[in-house]
Amino acid sequence: MFRFAFPYAFILLIIPIGMIIFYLRKKNDKFETLRIGTLDILDKISPKINIKIKLPIILRLAVIALIIFALARPQIGNVTRDIKKKGIDIVLALDISGSMQIEDFKPNRLEASKKVAADFIKERKTDRIGLVVFAGESFLQCPLTVDYDVLTNIVSEMKIIPRELDGTAIGLAISNSINRLRDSKAKSKVVILLSDGDNNAGDIDPITAAKFAKEFDIKIYTVGMGGEGGKLNNNFFSFQRVPPVNKKLLTKIADLTGGKFFMANSNEKLKNIWEEISKMEKTEVNVDKYTDWAEKYLWFLLPAILLFFIGIILSRIVWRVYP
Repeated sequence: MFRFAFPYAFILLIIPIGMIIFYLRKKNDKFETLRIGTLDILDKISPKINIKIKLPIILRLAVIALIIFALARPQIGNVTRDIKKKGIDIVLALDISGSMQIEDFKPNRLEASKKVAADFIKERKTDRIGLVVFAGESFLQCPLTVDYDVLTNIVSEMKIIPRELDGTAIGLAISNSINRLRDSKAKSKVVILLSDGDNNAGDIDPITAAKFAKEFDIKIYTVGMGGEGGKLNNNFFSFQRVPPVNKKLLTKIADLTGGKFFMANSNEKLKNIWEEISKMEKTEVNVDKYTDWAEKYLWFLLPAILLFFIGIILSRIVWRVYP
């Protein structure tokens, strides 16, 4: 960014302009006629006379113009932005139980949930995000972080839990998420819990866990996924019917903590839900803009001084008038 801090100095440009007009008028003044016998001698001396007359004038004009530009105080600005961020700490609690293989979402519930979770992560800019997964047990996959690339890779590698650990421990998932957030100093603490069933595992009651979340000022958004049951994509749960989503439970969890319950029955609906949550939990970013101006008058003053001394040297040597 470039500017002149004192542009009024350019009014002084009338000085070199006036000098140019003066010299032009003087050049056009009529002189008395001198009769000579031949023009050969003038052809030999006229170029030297022109140079001697023009160069001093050009140097004087250049020196004056450069000094005027220096007086106008040219400056270059360096913009500084002071960004004040009030971030959000978010834990994603995602169901990886066997029923997440059902293909009522494309290609299945798990892959659909991984896709929207990854998109959600990419949309965040300053928030810390952690990842908890759950089935019959709950596991911390990633602590709170702003390294979104690492977190996205972890999400992409999520797989269905082994059969011996299957189940849906919603209470454990909430409790594990609380442990990640309870000491957070963020202005907002959020859990986004996605499940496709009912609490049927773990030794922690989901409502009790939700009440603890409220005590720590943690808001829980719950997302129910599918829930009508159906055919799975391998022989492990083939044709087995699974319990529908416990909408009443997930709604109560959300209401207790000041969150909201959403129900998804298609990929598009699931995507819209995560986008809505993202809009509801926006990070506040205040940007104060400052500009530091560096003086650059020497860009013009130094050439002016140089040309001034060049003019003196040339007047003493090249343009010297001998008696």
